[in-house]
Amino acid sequence: MERHSESRRLKLALGISSVYFFAELIGGFLTNSLALLSDAGHMLSDIAALALTLFAFRIAKRPATLSSTYGYHRVEILAALFNGLTLWLIVGIIFAAAYNRFFDPPKVASYGMMIVAMLGLVVNIAAGVILYGSHHHNLNLRGAFLHIVSDALGSVGAIAAGLIMFQTGWYVADPLISILIGLLILHSSWSLVKESFSVLMQSVPKGIRLDEVRETIEAVEGVTEVHDLHVWAVTSDIFTLSAHAVVENGGDFHAVLNCIEDTLKQRFNIEHTTIQLETESREEKEFKAF
Repeated sequence: MERHSESRRLKLALGISSVYFFAELIGGFLTNSLALLSDAGHMLSDIAALALTLFAFRIAKRPATLSSTYGYHRVEILAALFNGLTLWLIVGIIFAAAYNRFFDPPKVASYGMMIVAMLGLVVNIAAGVILYGSHHHNLNLRGAFLHIVSDALGSVGAIAAGLIMFQTGWYVADPLISILIGLLILHSSWSLVKESFSVLMQSVPKGIRLDEVRETIEAVEGVTEVHDLHVWAVTSDIFTLSAHAVVENGGDFHAVLNCIEDTLKQRFNIEHTTIQLETESREEKEFKAF
């Protein structure tokens, strides 16, 4: 039900962004504004990001198969990483275009530029409000949301550049603010790329400390030691754990296992666990053999 609501939000945001992209593209050419054209290019990346996010949601719903035993949840992480890297590519294009305009800045129809940019800001705010809230727990949605936020920054920058040029005729403001927009986009997208890469590398999920997980399991009555402990994320909100837990001789394996699983679920939201229980006597034998 939650994913269905998120899909509807994405479709609505996609529709709004698609309609405005053409208006901003035409406005950029008519006013000869790099800031507007950069923002239009970014808007196009928003459309691609939203479409990719929707596609990833649909693929992720597919059930697990004999060859893909975890299902297709990782598609969402790949989409998030792609969206983050796309933002970096856009920044590179903006920087290159701004560099070429620095030494010979062309005249810009600043008044018309401001009007188009203001409309763009309204559109981005609307799309951002639609997606806000859903992006906190899902990297795929965060990627789409960051595209919208970055585009809103672009609109603010275009308005600022238009105002400066309208008041002073200083046309270097156009490429200068475009560079500032690019730097803001880089800053906002860094965490997205970093976290996506972390999930793909099967690192410990953000917000979970491995030593705390170990201490929590060892605090379960009957458990004396934990080793070979691994925690990773299949996707943003699906955590997996595997471990060996040493149980006191004569301990109730069934009760200990149930207690460990319940504790991990309640405290860390880890539902997928593979725990091998071992007795102290077995550990002693293995140590002597070694």
